Amino acid sequence: MKNFLSNYLSNSTIFEKKSKYPGPVIMISRECGCSAKPIAIKLSKILSGYSYQAETQTESEWKWVSKEIIEEAALELELHPDQVKHVFLSEAKTHLHEVTTAFSVDKVYDADDQEVIDTVRDVILRLAEVGNFIIVGRAAGSIARDISQKLSIKLQAPLDWRISRIMQVSNMTKSEAQAYVMEIDRQRELFVEHVNGRKMNNNDFDLIFNYATMQDDYIVDAVVNIMKNKRMIVGHENE
Repeated sequence: MKNFLSNYLSNSTIFEKKSKYPGPVIMISRECGCSAKPIAIKLSKILSGYSYQAETQTESEWKWVSKEIIEEAALELELHPDQVKHVFLSEAKTHLHEVTTAFSVDKVYDADDQEVIDTVRDVILRLAEVGNFIIVGRAAGSIARDISQKLSIKLQAPLDWRISRIMQVSNMTKSEAQAYVMEIDRQRELFVEHVNGRKMNNNDFDLIFNYATMQDDYIVDAVVNIMKNKRMIVGHENE
């Protein structure tokens, strides 16, 4: 599993099959405190089941990716992943100081940063074109917005709810959690704005879920049903 993404992207046969009809692909954006990983995992399992019902079962498994994109970009740039990660955000940083010092007030991307961003953009576009991928974060919704068979999702929740959630999963005080959430959101918005050329708003997403009121299973069910209706997957009733 370690190098599956690199091996997958190096398979030219896959791209030849999908070049005419790119996708389907799901991109998930999330505010700090909203967990996309469990949703992505559940979707990958359910959608893989639908794919195996289709006439062509080759390369039908759905996969979800997040940090693997950074690892692939590092491999292509012949860099250590840590040298790529500084361009992106990492919620693994547990101390507020580490987060607030990662970006300046007005982040300026240098030439090396831009090379990393361009490589990540290329990786995301290739994944979106070949399809059957769920991409979490990395401004994927902006990068792959022109893919016709795509579903761009945003997970959001009220600020107070997200602060409480961060307090539950960390040892932060309320003031520390609030500063952390607001800083992560600010950094993500800054990065997406750099990649997109403008700030993204709710009109840029196909689906927006309130993570404070929607359970993961409800979100997954809604996404699967919408994909059926959009003919992005084949449902049991259509077999």
